[in-house]
Amino acid sequence: MKRLAFWLPPLVWMAAIVWFSGGAFSAENTGSVLRPLVRWLLPGASDAQIAALHALIRKSAHVTEYAVLAALWFVALTRERGLSRPRAAWLAFLVAVGWACLDELHQATEPSRTGSAMDVAIDATAALAAATIGRHGGGRVLDVAATVVLWAAAAGGAAVIAIDLASSVSPGVLWLTVPTAVVALVLRWRSGVARG
Repeated sequence: MKRLAFWLPPLVWMAAIVWFSGGAFSAENTGSVLRPLVRWLLPGASDAQIAALHALIRKSAHVTEYAVLAALWFVALTRERGLSRPRAAWLAFLVAVGWACLDELHQATEPSRTGSAMDVAIDATAALAAATIGRHGGGRVLDVAATVVLWAAAAGGAAVIAIDLASSVSPGVLWLTVPTAVVALVLRWRSGVARG
């Protein structure tokens, strides 16, 4: 059971990334939510400024997704497999970049999405940053980050499921990822990882 506490988080996060790369998170769909929100927050912003902020938010999501993915793999590889920090950092980086490539290939098959080498470069940079933090002794920081991400996945996912059900929309893969995040949190708590 303790092993699952380390392996579930990166696997759940990889599933979440696949979900994020589907048509529901295309620029058109996120723009229908984010652009009105930005316009409300910044009423004087021009259309070009709002479009730039929308693009920045989307690229920031890439940074977050892949920094978190590399961090989760780093924690799993050092804490469960006992790998040295340099080796775990290297492997976490490679797994994250490999997943970024597969993710962009997946997006290229979605009618409302496009694959992008630039996005892979952004993802790789974020993964490199997280792996470097881990390599240089930031393992505790990455442990805390992993726990925060699992809580966000569990609580945020549960909220989205409730909203989806209230509006007669299928929650899709959230039926799988939310319970998995909860199980991973429980396992991390029972193994002492989340308690420090």
